[in-house]
Amino acid sequence: MLFDYFSHQNVNIYLLTTLCVVFSIIVPYFLGSLNFSVILSGKLYREDVRSKGSGNAGSTNMLRNYGKKAAGLTLLGDALKTVVACSFGMLLYGVYGAYLAGLFCILGHMFPAYFRFKGGKGIVCLAVMILMTDWRVFLILFIIFVIIVFGTKYVSLGSVIGAMLYPIVLNRINSATGSAVRSVELIAIAVAALVVFMHRENIKRLYKGEESKLDLHKKKKEKDSETDKGKKHD
Repeated sequence: MLFDYFSHQNVNIYLLTTLCVVFSIIVPYFLGSLNFSVILSGKLYREDVRSKGSGNAGSTNMLRNYGKKAAGLTLLGDALKTVVACSFGMLLYGVYGAYLAGLFCILGHMFPAYFRFKGGKGIVCLAVMILMTDWRVFLILFIIFVIIVFGTKYVSLGSVIGAMLYPIVLNRINSATGSAVRSVELIAIAVAALVVFMHRENIKRLYKGEESKLDLHKKKKEKDSETDKGKKHD
């Protein structure tokens, strides 16, 4: 990483640390602010996805309103920006830089500077951040997420539980491997708190039994229904 290289070049260590941390914050934040659901809904459909459905600027709302292709492109874009952000942080400041970059990429996604600070809930960004920093933690949480979503059809429930378990699983993995990396665990706690906060309305709807369930065939059903109505009028 660049920090190690320049630290051996008689560069002031405090200045170097400050620069690495600052760039690991600023660049990922503005990368995260590239919210692809807003970009794609505007370019492809001349609409703002935040004015549709749940009002969330994320791939699930894109799926419900525009279908699988739009959701897939959104997911890919949000994943790639997180890969770039975490790779940039890793290059600058190692694993800690990757965690820091991931945190601020998620913040950018949630509160994008380019879109009036109204963004998504950061689940895709969080998943990619975890994958980039520790694949073991990602695998455990991904299995839990799939089981919950498959069993309940609630994406929000799987997302919230996965986020809440993130710092716990990370701590257990670090303890099992003898790694005492408390600073990254604090970042994991901050990320988990942000994700849960952004899902506060979903949590209320889950409690009331009013949360929408995931239905991959919804668009098809709607089209079939419209076709049936058309036949009735013919």
